[in-house]
Amino acid sequence: MTFIPNARTLVRVLLLSLLPLLSGGLSAQEHDSTFDNLVRVEGAPSAAAYIDPDADFTVYTHVKILEPYVAFRANWQRDQTSNNPGIRVSASDMDRIRAAVGDLLTDVFVEALEAGDGYTVVNEPGEHVLVLRPAIIDLDVTAPDNRGAGRSNSFSTTAGAATLYVELFDGATGKIIGRAIDRRTASRPGGMMQWSNSVTNTSDARRMFRVWADRLRNFLDSHYSGK
Repeated sequence: MTFIPNARTLVRVLLLSLLPLLSGGLSAQEHDSTFDNLVRVEGAPSAAAYIDPDADFTVYTHVKILEPYVAFRANWQRDQTSNNPGIRVSASDMDRIRAAVGDLLTDVFVEALEAGDGYTVVNEPGEHVLVLRPAIIDLDVTAPDNRGAGRSNSFSTTAGAATLYVELFDGATGKIIGRAIDRRTASRPGGMMQWSNSVTNTSDARRMFRVWADRLRNFLDSHYSGK
């Protein structure tokens, strides 16, 4: 059975994973491996990526995606209220946005993984199944739609920003075999200014999530002998 931690455990593991990135006084050699013996991937397109050097990624033909954990940046709700007079973002608004972001991330990753001669996305772990546990942290939405009378709009070049933290597990043993973290801003093509709302936010977020999904697909393809 694959180990699926609660939110508190996930945050604790995330902090441990980020220690090498936050400890500026450590040498480069000390950054090369993590507390759970994953080794840093040099030249990775993400801010940081680590894999188990003994893991055999050629065995995975199926992928299971766990429900994404989504967390806003600190003080996001307070800042929305102070920066947008007359607009109040409630706890239920935040729950709805978190659910929508998690669903969109899952949909985009499924599309990228299954495209063409891709991987079968399944509901259960097991042999030949790579388990993907994604988390979106420090989510910063520029103009959230609170479905109220004064819906939020913002004229800007971005819908916001987010950090993807993802872990890879072997579906048969539950052993962690990879980890990556990367932060991106949902920028508009050409840096164009436009009104931000729930529709444009979704489009921009999908484009940002697709970058992450394509990177994962490319990594798996490059490590799979049948591709």
